[in-house]
Amino acid sequence: MYGGDEVSAIVIDVGSYSCKAGYAGDDTPKSVFPSVVGSIEQTGDTDEAKPDKGADSASDPKNGSKPMDVDKAKTKRKFYVGQELEFRRDHMEVISPMKDGTITDWDVVDNIWNHAFRQRLLINPEEHPMLIAEPSTNSGQQREKAAELMFEKYKAPALFLAKNAVLTSFASGRATSLVVDSGGGSTVVSAVHDGYVLQKSVATSPIGGEFLTDCMMKSLESKGVTIRPRYSFKKKEVSPGDYKALNQVVDLDFPNTTDSYRLYCMRAIASDIKESVCRVPDTPYDEVAYANVPTTSYELPDGQTIEVGADRFKIPDILFNPYLSQTIPGIDGFGDSTPIRGLPRMVLDSVNRCDVDIRKELLSSILLSGGSSSIIQLKERLEKEVLEESPQSARVKVLASGNSIERRFSVWIGGSILASLGSFQQMWFSKAEYEEHGVSYIQRKCP
Repeated sequence: MYGGDEVSAIVIDVGSYSCKAGYAGDDTPKSVFPSVVGSIEQTGDTDEAKPDKGADSASDPKNGSKPMDVDKAKTKRKFYVGQELEFRRDHMEVISPMKDGTITDWDVVDNIWNHAFRQRLLINPEEHPMLIAEPSTNSGQQREKAAELMFEKYKAPALFLAKNAVLTSFASGRATSLVVDSGGGSTVVSAVHDGYVLQKSVATSPIGGEFLTDCMMKSLESKGVTIRPRYSFKKKEVSPGDYKALNQVVDLDFPNTTDSYRLYCMRAIASDIKESVCRVPDTPYDEVAYANVPTTSYELPDGQTIEVGADRFKIPDILFNPYLSQTIPGIDGFGDSTPIRGLPRMVLDSVNRCDVDIRKELLSSILLSGGSSSIIQLKERLEKEVLEESPQSARVKVLASGNSIERRFSVWIGGSILASLGSFQQMWFSKAEYEEHGVSYIQRKCP
């Protein structure tokens, strides 16, 4: 229906950390940008308060979506997406459309999609079928909202919603596997069997990349390290144009900078520290055993050099022992609602919820998805700990691509492969079907 050389499908994956968008059939996404946006509330009908054409069109009820935040009739939100977020602005809050892996703010998602189509891919969405990656935990209501927005506002000719875990499995050439997806906002373990997610197997944890970044940041702060956001200082000039004194900086004062923007900038630096120096320990972290490990140096943007010691191993080990984070000053507790499990326990719980017939197959095909720099150590440690808890006859195999690009974009790559298959073209949920059967038909077309 939409295959061949006519028009390429667009694959878009809005994660809790970044948005990936590009053409089906490509090896990697054409555009990757943060999935958080800057937001400034504006009041009145001045020219400045009017949203840019396209960028804030989500506030126009004629386009098929709800007005944005209209507690007061004249209050509007001005959004800054992608590179626009790099520039500090007075009173600009940084907001995420997702919470615990679920979309909570559709106005933000609308602006992210719009930015991806109009500013990054430079396409007219009315001319391209859309494959959208969705979390394995997505509700029927969320799926219908996505379909409604894509058909009513963007007038897409066809749509397909595919689960993240299924796409990751396809990207590795498997129809059945156990997918461990450790993203920015959460970690999700899902069993995929013959191309379908077994919903009863889905296990989630709030421990993701951002949580580990916060742990790194709080741990450094407790040791007296000050992380200065890049906008808050400038290099000191010895003479006009001469910056020889590289370690000397002048603080800049921007009193109207919001706490959320300051935190966003500090997290970016702490995240780079984490990616640069951290390694998953071979054995469970022990305070005494790791007390005298060699330190690794890291130079902060303001020129100061810090030494990172035991935290290099302690922070990644939180994936295996979440309650290790409670020993870091400033990190809040998880609450008493449900116990937080480490990765090995999540994997075993997920497998045990599946039928006995497929458990061995799942244990021998555990896929790691994510951009961790110490993936080899993570893979070996997870394999070892799952094997210790598994039945003796079970063969445990944890698989991870040696290519960090393939791991980081595994969901998008799976979507790119799926949407370019000739046999897939009959699976699209077309606009004609949407108009005939209504939005709820998406549940039948995209199981």
